[in-house]
Amino acid sequence: MGWTLVVPLKPLVRAKSRLSAATGEEFRPRLALAFALDTVTAALACADVRDVVVVTDDRPAGGRLAALGARIVPDTPARGLNAALAHGAETVRARRPGAAVAALNADLPALRPAELARALHSAALFPRAFLADAADIGTTLLTATSGTELAPAFGGPSRARHLASGAREITAPDVPSVRRDVDTGEDLRAALALGVGPHTALAAPALPPQVRASGVRASGVRASGVRASGV
Repeated sequence: MGWTLVVPLKPLVRAKSRLSAATGEEFRPRLALAFALDTVTAALACADVRDVVVVTDDRPAGGRLAALGARIVPDTPARGLNAALAHGAETVRARRPGAAVAALNADLPALRPAELARALHSAALFPRAFLADAADIGTTLLTATSGTELAPAFGGPSRARHLASGAREITAPDVPSVRRDVDTGEDLRAALALGVGPHTALAAPALPPQVRASGVRASGVRASGVRASGV
């Protein structure tokens, strides 16, 4: 099954606001872009991913992501995260009605293509499925196979909402990079220790020492050689 991933990205001036305390307000937008670039790079390198759609109104960020091979879709609804994700899925299926779609967070700088493939393999067994974040509170991945609405319910304790909506929770082992989203300085330290993509690794030396305390590992996912989008 070839999945189309829908990745939402706020305008960078508003993205990852909870990181400001740990990284500084001026550096935060740069990090948010680095996270998105590494997320999309790894997603496009996953054999199970057909293409990636990024829903954003941030033109400079959209340009950088398009250069990787993603298709950029404006956030026409402008009604928050879940409306943006539903809009992205609808845009995909307007072109390919039978598309299998998945919503993926844009803040997964440690994402590894092989781990994403394992999660998607597990998700393909169910009409609608999701993967909880590392804290077992939120959601990093929500999938819907052909003929099933995505019905996203992201934000806050979304794991409970997705369970209540009937989505099957994915319990694939050994997919820590797909669960490691970054909202706080502690999350970022954990991602750096796990191993981040090239864009976040390039930004890491400018981070405060307390954030880099656990060291920085590279994930090995390269920014070059990704596929062009065929959405």
